[in-house]
Amino acid sequence: MERRRSFPDVLAGGIFVLIGGAFVVGALGYELGTPTRMGPGAFPLLVGAAVVALGLAIAGKGLIAGEVISFGPIPWRAVAVIVLAVLFFGFTIRRLGFVPTTAVTALLTTLASARVRLLTAVAVAAGLTVASTLIFVVGLQLRIPLWGPWLGL
Repeated sequence: MERRRSFPDVLAGGIFVLIGGAFVVGALGYELGTPTRMGPGAFPLLVGAAVVALGLAIAGKGLIAGEVISFGPIPWRAVAVIVLAVLFFGFTIRRLGFVPTTAVTALLTTLASARVRLLTAVAVAAGLTVASTLIFVVGLQLRIPLWGPWLGL
């Protein structure tokens, strides 16, 4: 019986192990506390350990019972637009405010796909902006200005 190895699964598992390990190492710099009174390092340590365990499971599955999957062409347009959208959000949230920054970010990420039409992208961006505002600003009461100083509002 031939064993197939899945390089994407092994790679993804390795990335999970690296990220989870970084969280574990970072958490050890904080006080862990006790199980009844957890310190600031307890939660990142637990999450990091869970991510490491998940990464090991994914990599193990890829080594033992992987599927042979070939990578298709890399969608460079989508990669570039999504990276641009994340950078836009990070650099403009304080100056434009939550609503316009979220709207533009959602519009950019929706337009990352070549199959989405402009009207659909605008509708999705509007829905995501309303939902995000209700969740983060109204529901969770994050202190983020809805409109920033660049808009003069």
